[in-house]
Amino acid sequence: MEKATEQTTQQIERFLKKIAQKFPPRDDASIVTDIHVRVSQGSGEMLAFDDDDNEVTRCVVEQWINNNDEDFYTGVEQTLMATLSAQSALADSLGILKPYSFVLENEDKEIVAELYIADDDTVIIGKDLMEGLDSDLNVFLEKLLG
Repeated sequence: MEKATEQTTQQIERFLKKIAQKFPPRDDASIVTDIHVRVSQGSGEMLAFDDDDNEVTRCVVEQWINNNDEDFYTGVEQTLMATLSAQSALADSLGILKPYSFVLENEDKEIVAELYIADDDTVIIGKDLMEGLDSDLNVFLEKLLG
């Protein structure tokens, strides 16, 4: 997929701001634990849902309309991660009980990628919170038993 245009980046930033407006920072944070971002390869539509599948906001990313690239979701993932990284102050300040994450889904509601995880002072962009844990534990166990 081709590199995101400036218009695409601006549309995603507005999308994130709309989400932030729905979940403003508060002392009594909402219990929503994830923001599900669903992208349609055919229509270019990007929708955000809470855990109960209630729509939070939507927009159409013109660059993504009728995009038939095989690596469409990889490109979308990279674009969203870059924008979330640039807008991390906004994404990390949602009035949602931490930890929470932004999750990319395809049209069939299948998880494509975990884009952003926020947990108090820990923010992980684009990687699983527990990535590498199995190998770390195996190395620890080998050293312990060896």
